[in-house]
Amino acid sequence: MLNDNNDLGAALFKTWTEKERSDEIEKLVQGFRNGVPIGILCKMVETIAGSKKKAKKYLTHFMTEDERKAAIESESGAMGLIVKSFLS
Repeated sequence: MLNDNNDLGAALFKTWTEKERSDEIEKLVQGFRNGVPIGILCKMVETIAGSKKKAKKYLTHFMTEDERKAAIESESGAMGLIVKSFLS
């Protein structure tokens, strides 16, 4: 079903400048505000940023504290733990 291109574009994102990554992540956060699930946002931001640590920095920058808190509270179980690890 998936072939060698199943890395969500990670190889391409490695060639992007920080500005390109930032712009794309900002668009993804806007997508979240328009209904993209938080789990998808976290995974895509991690892939674009190149690491979980960088993803957390971008998400903290682009999302308000209230948005992050609401996103954490909206999830439970394993997904809640994953989201919390990105947003807190």
